[in-house]
Amino acid sequence: MTVLATNINARNYQITDRFEAGVALLGCEVKSTRSGQISLKESFAKIRNGEAWLMNAHVAPYPFGTPAGYEPTRTRKLLLKKSELKSLIGKLQEQGLSLIPVNAHLKHNRIKIELGLGKGLKKYDKRAAIKQKEFKRLQQRVKHSRG
Repeated sequence: MTVLATNINARNYQITDRFEAGVALLGCEVKSTRSGQISLKESFAKIRNGEAWLMNAHVAPYPFGTPAGYEPTRTRKLLLKKSELKSLIGKLQEQGLSLIPVNAHLKHNRIKIELGLGKGLKKYDKRAAIKQKEFKRLQQRVKHSRG
């Protein structure tokens, strides 16, 4: 599995479940994505009319041929099984969770998006995580300075 892009903002969510979905892309978008020209930084996923959609994902125009009027942040359809869609719809309505694209990767030569069901972290949760990180970093420094 080759990771093409990761969503930095996914750190702000406590992700409980993960799903893998295919993406409906144009030919030029596939070539651009394979070369790593995709950004999931401000992207999110929504379910509308029983279909999953990837919103705001930026795929840079392919330099060697892009159709006229190409929009880099267009809405793209996510390809999921009906059973996965039904369980996602139920969890999103029932528990008040969000659907976050975590990363884009290649699997068996196909471009996939890993989606996470998550709940936004509160400010105090983020502070606790930062304190833990700093404590681990300090432990590593002490360990390396002794040895």
